[in-house]
Amino acid sequence: MTAHPNTTKFTDTARPEIYRFHNGEKASQAFDAAEYDRRLAGLRKIMEDTGVEAAVFTSMHNIAYYSGFLYCAFGRPYGLVVTPSESVTISAGIDAGQPWRRSHQDNITYTDWQRDNYWRAVRSVSGGRQSDRL
Repeated sequence: MTAHPNTTKFTDTARPEIYRFHNGEKASQAFDAAEYDRRLAGLRKIMEDTGVEAAVFTSMHNIAYYSGFLYCAFGRPYGLVVTPSESVTISAGIDAGQPWRRSHQDNITYTDWQRDNYWRAVRSVSGGRQSDRL
């Protein structure tokens, strides 16, 4: 488990806002990697054509379609942020390393220690782009 580059290191705080928890091996998914790459390429083409720098998905259907990760919310928000270079699921700490293992690409985990950590995780990937619309 490593602190996300946009956060302080775990040694600096007992309560991180967001972190990456990459443990175990990636699990097999419903579709092969080429299919998820094809879907993301299509989305990125639409984003480029319309001038969108980052797309944030919050429905479990869209998250599963583009990442392969199907979650149970436990009352917490989940998301997927797609930029021209990244595709990152955003998950709650209750899931530990499972979201990374079950996502096509990367995952950032947020903690419940502080209000709005979910949005901090989203902004860490989107770069704060169009944050007035989040």
